[in-house]
Amino acid sequence: MARIRGGSKGQMTVAEAGRKGGLTVRDERGHEFYEEIGRKGGHKVRDLIAAGKRALERK
Repeated sequence: MARIRGGSKGQMTVAEAGRKGGLTVRDERGHEFYEEIGRKGGHKVRDLIAAGKRALERK
């Protein structure tokens, strides 16, 4: 498993660091934050798909 650089004391894997960061964000920002960024991501994907379809129609 990939390790974060540093001394052997307190080493954690990249996965462990990601989980720790995710839990911190959850605790600080709450469930609504994840709903909001999920909604924004969904809208972005919808817009990109629509733009791609428009580009294909022009050809």
